[in-house]
Amino acid sequence: MSLSVALKVAQSALAARQTESSVVSRNIAGAQDPGYSRKSVLLSQTYTESGQAGGLKVDGIGRVTDSALYSSLLTSTSTGSSQEAVLAGLTRLAETTGDTQNQMSAAAKLGALKLSLQSYASDPSNAIQAQDVLQASKDMVRTLQSGSELVQDVRTKADADMATSVREINTLLKQLEDLNSVIVRGTQSGADVTDAHDSRDQVLLKLSEEIGITTLNRSNGDIVVYTDSGVTLFETRARAVTFEPTIVFGAATTGNSVMVDGVPVAGPGALMEIKSGRLQGLAELRDEVAVTYQSQLDEIARGLIEAFAESDQSGGGNPDQAGLFTWSGAPAVPASGTLVPGLAAEIAVNANADPDQGGDLDRLRDGGISDPFDPNYNYNPSGAAGFSDRLQELVSAFDKDTVFDSGVELDATDSLSGFAASSVSWLEAGRKTMTSNVEVQTVILSRTAENLNNKTGVNIDEEMTLLLEIERSYSAATRLISAVDAMLEDLLAAAR
Repeated sequence: MSLSVALKVAQSALAARQTESSVVSRNIAGAQDPGYSRKSVLLSQTYTESGQAGGLKVDGIGRVTDSALYSSLLTSTSTGSSQEAVLAGLTRLAETTGDTQNQMSAAAKLGALKLSLQSYASDPSNAIQAQDVLQASKDMVRTLQSGSELVQDVRTKADADMATSVREINTLLKQLEDLNSVIVRGTQSGADVTDAHDSRDQVLLKLSEEIGITTLNRSNGDIVVYTDSGVTLFETRARAVTFEPTIVFGAATTGNSVMVDGVPVAGPGALMEIKSGRLQGLAELRDEVAVTYQSQLDEIARGLIEAFAESDQSGGGNPDQAGLFTWSGAPAVPASGTLVPGLAAEIAVNANADPDQGGDLDRLRDGGISDPFDPNYNYNPSGAAGFSDRLQELVSAFDKDTVFDSGVELDATDSLSGFAASSVSWLEAGRKTMTSNVEVQTVILSRTAENLNNKTGVNIDEEMTLLLEIERSYSAATRLISAVDAMLEDLLAAAR
């Protein structure tokens, strides 16, 4: 090896070690930064025209990645966010039931009403017992109304959160567009874009919290992002994600769909429905979970109106009329087994049986609540103070088989008491299942993130060891330069 070649080898080694030292320092500084991946110097061997080793060449800066683990992290993050959104909604809906000891649920109020009726039936002339029945009826109505109000509040908040999620998605897609441009241009020019790759990965991770995504890598570091249902979210440029929020929700209100580049991906009529992400969980809560629970409350209200309806006592075959519990369609009784959306919000105690509204409390015992001026619906025309037949009939109505709407995810043939109890069980079972799912998904997400960090993160001990090796290599290169310098001095001295 000639002295000039030896000098070039030493100089290239010094330059390479200097770059490596800088990268190691950078790794150590970024060790505690979330999302930072370990960087390394890409080196190659150069050769002289004669085929001799000519030194080291720095080809660029690389980063440690694991595409399989990272993809798994994106999926786990999306699934966890979706489940957490649903769980938060179920937890709020559970406020309608509360602790079993507090007797807040519709089933509990129904039980209290039945007990008060039984007590009144045992002493039909007792005005205090009659007042207790009236108060229990009012409590029942308030429970259904407040429950319906809470359900619609949950839907309203879910809809507002969907709007927030869409705004966040658009912001992240714009950041992704900027970072992707930097990466593509930098890769083409040979610049170090590893930090931009880290930043882009973090943006994708945040994006996966809001909506389930899959990614496709292309040349020059370019990337394409799709929803987990296959709709393009980003390809060279960010696609528009749009959503029109609904200000006020009622039982019959249908929320709007979320559109990605004009394709509905969440909400009613979604052609390519997303499967995960906070946005999907909120849409499921707004359009399915809360709607189903509202329907169950509506069916309890319809069951009450049906159970307390008054029939024609004259034998004339006139239609049943709404009795103690009434609604906007009174005096008619809602069709059996048919859901009336929003009925839980509008059910009321008939004013004809409420002294505070000009009614007569004795009508609870005697009937005629539907129409005091129509004797056909009076069960006690003689006005006997000890008459209890009507009260006993009402008590038995709680356990009588009733036909309910089949689309509310409960037994369509059940007693009123059984149906109300099943509704509470349905809600609690859903909350328990989702709580378990969230706990499991949290563990999966934590383990995946930990494994990815172990693969791509920075180990301070390893970096310090590498730094010592670089220092030794640097020292060897400087000694080689010193040796070449001494030889050149000797050569020049001999020439003189």
